[in-house]
Amino acid sequence: MGSFLTDYNQLLFGVLPYMALFVFFLVTIQRYRAQSFSYSSLSSQFLENQFHFWGMVPFHYGILTILTGHLVAFLIPEQLLAWNRVPWRLFVLEISALIFAVLALVGLVNLIVRRRKYSKINEVTSVSDWILLIMLAAQVAIGIYIAVVYRWGSSWYATSMTPYLWSLVKFSPNVTYMSGMPWMVKLHVVLAFGLVTFFPFTRLVHILVVPNPYLWRRTQVVRWYKDRRKARLTT
Repeated sequence: MGSFLTDYNQLLFGVLPYMALFVFFLVTIQRYRAQSFSYSSLSSQFLENQFHFWGMVPFHYGILTILTGHLVAFLIPEQLLAWNRVPWRLFVLEISALIFAVLALVGLVNLIVRRRKYSKINEVTSVSDWILLIMLAAQVAIGIYIAVVYRWGSSWYATSMTPYLWSLVKFSPNVTYMSGMPWMVKLHVVLAFGLVTFFPFTRLVHILVVPNPYLWRRTQVVRWYKDRRKARLTT
């Protein structure tokens, strides 16, 4: 039994990460070379905007904040632990992270409902879109569960997950950090590698070629020269 668990942990946390990265880079480069025009978010905003707004905005703010938090804990774990030594700062950090995670989940649920509710959007939704939305929703939901059940995640992430991730970076995976983790944490990590593997097959690739000038360019002004009310009555 012990040998089986060792092999199981080695496969999931010592081999799977490199397989995920291999597929990520191989397919991403190949897709860019062969189908560069597919590097787009393929937005369906023009088909329906209200649900789109309440889906994409909460999701983006929530997920980007959570990913930034994970990155900070990975890059500067000692500074994070020093911050957490003061109780009120630990509480603020944990509660803020939980709020943004819930925000991301709310956005994802709205996006799923939107694609089910509106037939035009349903028609342009591919199988990969559904798989991606379900995987993301599951990943965020599991993260929320972990935050609630296994509290003070920012601290144990810095002391356990960060050394494990750095061992991967150094091509010397130390799976002992993961062997004692609760199974929900292990599932969260495995699903993260699954998302990395699936990433280049989805519309998420647009993140890699995001037009950065868009962030600071002047807003576009749209002027209507028609009587919109009259136009609606004639269509």
